[in-house]
Amino acid sequence: MTRTALVTGAAGGIGRAVAARLRSDGLRVAGLDLVDPGLPGVTYHRADVTDAGQVAAAVRAVTAEHGGVDVLVACAGVTEGAPLDRTSEEDWDRVLRANLTSAFLCIRAVLPAMVAAGGGAVVTIGSVLHRTAAPGLPAYAAAKGALAALGRQLAVDYGRFGISFVTVSPGWVRTPATESRLEGESDLARLRQSNPAGLLATPEQVAAAVAFAASPDALLMNGQEVVLDAGASAVSPASLLRDGHRTRMGLPPLDGA
Repeated sequence: MTRTALVTGAAGGIGRAVAARLRSDGLRVAGLDLVDPGLPGVTYHRADVTDAGQVAAAVRAVTAEHGGVDVLVACAGVTEGAPLDRTSEEDWDRVLRANLTSAFLCIRAVLPAMVAAGGGAVVTIGSVLHRTAAPGLPAYAAAKGALAALGRQLAVDYGRFGISFVTVSPGWVRTPATESRLEGESDLARLRQSNPAGLLATPEQVAAAVAFAASPDALLMNGQEVVLDAGASAVSPASLLRDGHRTRMGLPPLDGA
């Protein structure tokens, strides 16, 4: 039986790659966003995923079109912020609604049908930045950490119905939005040197992990967070800051020389 996937944030870098990957894997795919991703074979539904009414209407439309939602991938979100003392309540609420409340609303909308069907998969896109913080992103880090906690809780509450909940948390991913924050090749080189593999993730690599997390084979991963940072969060800061230590370990200096 062909499964149906609903992907939020389907016009963004990761969401678009996820929608394309799931479609290539043979799933029927519906994309939710404020902008049409324009992907062949992916049906588009315009919805603000922070609005409960629009989410419910979109899920009803996808269900009427495809017969149900077997897989939900919550990719919608924003990466923005400021230090806490310069974060207004409005900014805090906006970031949490975009990254956390949107996932809550979408999961709540698809969950009853998944329970009735006796199975399903929910994948949320988290971030390694709730584990290793970056400056000036308190609301974003809080929201992404909450997504991982929510997945664990839902696995406990609904795993008995055959529904899996997995959070996929990338490090830096090369999307237009993230690369706009870089200052040329020197920043790219430092990002590569920040992890043992010397890699920067592509949206397609994240999509590959999501595709497995959304598959029936991933039931044993229920409630888990999968970190995709090429080992960056495993690295001691000393190995990043001291060139002498890097040399003894056979690693290049940070300046790339």
